[in-house]
Amino acid sequence: MVTIVIYHFAVPRNFRLLEELERGEKGIGDGTVSYGMEDADDIFMRSWTGTIIGPPNSVHEGRIYQLKLFCDKDYPENPPTVRFHTRVNMACVNQDTGMVEPSQFPMLSNWQRECTMEDILTQLKKEMASPQNRKLVQPPEGNEDQRVDQKGQ
Repeated sequence: MVTIVIYHFAVPRNFRLLEELERGEKGIGDGTVSYGMEDADDIFMRSWTGTIIGPPNSVHEGRIYQLKLFCDKDYPENPPTVRFHTRVNMACVNQDTGMVEPSQFPMLSNWQRECTMEDILTQLKKEMASPQNRKLVQPPEGNEDQRVDQKGQ
């Protein structure tokens, strides 16, 4: 009789974030989604920036959206907070704060440890092209603001 023992090891937080940083620096797919550290000196690797170039055949086409992602000490067990720095009109985004509302964005509300910041940005881009968002009137371009969320980002 053979006994098979399977061990599941969770990659430590910093190793996971280093992997994500390396992947983000190499570029993702077609180049319409990117991300990286906001401050290279942040030894806790908490503050990240993301960029999404709006999908074709939507009101978002060609627009450049800047985002902030904050990975607290419990990431990747829990999702990062995600906030649009560029104003955007989407069903899952709070119009006052720019925060992506987990209750309106299933990837955050049903977070799995295997999900990454890349997955979040890619899914937000898909969400822009969805029927409920693809034709929503958008704020004028060049409309970055200095919204501050509860973590001071």
